[in-house]
Amino acid sequence: MADKRIKVKLIKSTAGCKQSHRDTVRGLGLRRMHHTVELEDTPSVRGMINKVYYLVQVVA
Repeated sequence: MADKRIKVKLIKSTAGCKQSHRDTVRGLGLRRMHHTVELEDTPSVRGMINKVYYLVQVVA
């Protein structure tokens, strides 16, 4: 499972969000709107994505 990759894109601004959600977005490596990063598909990364599901999009 560690060899699989997942692309995550920030589709909504973090302005007005909880600080913990902002920290989670930064922890995923997302810095600005429409920024896309490729991460390993691990349970911890999936949990971070689920926490901020309304801000990010998983790109196929």
